[in-house]
Amino acid sequence: MAKLIFALNQSLDGYVDHMAFGPDPVLFRHFIDDVRGLAGSVYGRRMYEVMRYWDEDHPEWGAEERAYAEAWRAQPKWVVSRSLPSIGPNATLVGDDMEATISGLKAELDGEIEVSGPHLAQSLTDLGLVDEYRIYLHPVVLGSGKPFFAGPRPPLRLMGSDRIGLDVIRLSYVPA
Repeated sequence: MAKLIFALNQSLDGYVDHMAFGPDPVLFRHFIDDVRGLAGSVYGRRMYEVMRYWDEDHPEWGAEERAYAEAWRAQPKWVVSRSLPSIGPNATLVGDDMEATISGLKAELDGEIEVSGPHLAQSLTDLGLVDEYRIYLHPVVLGSGKPFFAGPRPPLRLMGSDRIGLDVIRLSYVPA
């Protein structure tokens, strides 16, 4: 049975914004290894459109960016959207019955399935489907933006913490 993990970078004041802060080389390598080890990823429309950046090679990329793109392209993806007419390679569109689809994936796959995007994660939290929350805490204060938790924070219990790279602490929580 697979675990559904919600993992994102977060500022000290609780916001997520992939453009406001990025990973150092050690954290980026961690993300490459993380993606390689996933059973798949679940995206909402907005986050999937952001991640489509990795579908095509860019001439300015170094070895690490190419490694991340290769790992991302290889993993299965499920995209929850009612508005996208089509999606890219190695992806499945999830339209109406998100709960049944994600529950089915958890039952049939082994390993970890990562969910990306606060709004989708909140919907899955409300359905009781998120098994773990991983906050990659960066020493940045944004002051506003999209919060990590898009709704009321569920009761959580800290399972662990570790430092990754120079400045980031990963906090792992499970529902209490």
